[in-house]
Amino acid sequence: MLWQSASVGCQGELIGDKNGNGVKKFRTVTGLAVAAFVAAACTGTPNSKAAPSPSPKGMARYYAQRVSWHDCGGGFQCGTLHMPLDYAHPDGERITMSVIRLPAEGQRKGSLLINPGGPGGSGVDFVRDGARQFGADLRKNFDLVGFDPRGVNQTKPAVRCLTSKELDRFFATDTSPDNAAEVNDLVKVSKGWADDCKTRIPSLLPYVGTINAAKDMDLLRAAVGDQGMTYYGASYGTYLGAYYADLFPRRVRAMVLDGAIDPKLSGDAVNIEQAKGFDTAVHAFAADCVKANDCPLGNGSAHSALTRLQRFFAQTDKKPLKNGLGDGRVVDESLVELGVASALYNKQTWPILRLALKSGMEQGDGTTLLRLGDLLVERNKDGSYSNQSEANMAVNCVDKPYSHSLASWKDQAAKAKKAAPIFGQFVVWGTLPCGYWPVQSHEQPRPLHAHGSKPILVVGTTRDPATPYKWAQSLASELNAGTLLSLDGDGHTAYLQGNPCISSAVDRYLINGTTPKKNTMCH
Repeated sequence: MLWQSASVGCQGELIGDKNGNGVKKFRTVTGLAVAAFVAAACTGTPNSKAAPSPSPKGMARYYAQRVSWHDCGGGFQCGTLHMPLDYAHPDGERITMSVIRLPAEGQRKGSLLINPGGPGGSGVDFVRDGARQFGADLRKNFDLVGFDPRGVNQTKPAVRCLTSKELDRFFATDTSPDNAAEVNDLVKVSKGWADDCKTRIPSLLPYVGTINAAKDMDLLRAAVGDQGMTYYGASYGTYLGAYYADLFPRRVRAMVLDGAIDPKLSGDAVNIEQAKGFDTAVHAFAADCVKANDCPLGNGSAHSALTRLQRFFAQTDKKPLKNGLGDGRVVDESLVELGVASALYNKQTWPILRLALKSGMEQGDGTTLLRLGDLLVERNKDGSYSNQSEANMAVNCVDKPYSHSLASWKDQAAKAKKAAPIFGQFVVWGTLPCGYWPVQSHEQPRPLHAHGSKPILVVGTTRDPATPYKWAQSLASELNAGTLLSLDGDGHTAYLQGNPCISSAVDRYLINGTTPKKNTMCH
């Protein structure tokens, strides 16, 4: 499954191993989601006075909505918005979207819609946790608005298919199967996920895809009173934003797509390229680790360090690590890989990963690796989960067609292992529920051009684990008015990493519409 997220920074409690090696928990919001403001105008400021485009047939009452904001603590205001479950039948069942905003601190120009990715990431939680990390000038000019896309978190109805124990079982299932029995186990848990969703939320499943979420954003743009869409989307948010821009190109005022997805790729291609991205990122971690005195992978070459890491993974497949959390979970190879993958999202987490690997390799203690993985999939201390993972699977499975042949999944896993020896199988087998999904996608992957839009800023990081840099290059070239801004660095997404070259370019563009010079590379 695609865990694509924007780091919100160093917030939360300390995590550490049983020996008290504490490290700060980095809240990571995963997901692929984008919010876009819709504007009919192609001129002027965010609140351009140009007449808006007419509402689609049957949608006038939805476009007439305004968010009724109420105080919800910490300087934030919250509200709700309604949209049709099925846009082809607007008089039928409705969805109620949860939204939040941090009002502009100065002379308001409009709203900046924000989505952290996923799919399945909560924009409400993201904005509440991280809004003040956006640029000061940006916050003076714009309300920062987050929303939970359809099926996600507080938006109702939400995607809920599995119990916490069932999710524990899925994440612990061996994603590097060595025999038919282990493949059958993967099939069992994956088919079970798909069957449970079919049973529990059959009416919601067909409508959680990106095309409907993009239309929802247009309703939100109208409901906050803006004629033009000003938007920041991270990771999957770039896919949703690009989809919005393609549907409503002349309503785009300014749009930042950070940690880009290439929309023309098939589901199989996304899996393999993402696996290669994680392998690139873990290679960068290894190269950094061997320079440190406390590196548990040795102090030789990055290649030798990675060989030792792979050997460690294989050992935990045969002999799981200890779990100091006391929740009964077995810290096997899949959960160890999940913990390592989680730490690759933010370079500031690399020291934590060194400690976690040291505990695992030298003491047989997998507690910190387990907790790192829990952060990524949003598993809480009490064993419950947010619905991020369930929404992630539901959106991904309806956005693109997937094969229903187990033989083709085996073939894809073999190709992925060859292309990305460390994370190839882990990524591919993690999406197997889509092979049994009860709703068939009719959307074929294609480039999104957004003909007629204003300039759109695409941001890419050269060693991004979850959204490989080549995807940002592709999306910027596919968009009719795409401009690429690059960070030569590590971690997932760029804007909130604190690089002044990136942050100043993004803020200037969002406020004034001024794009950086073509192919600017920040270091």
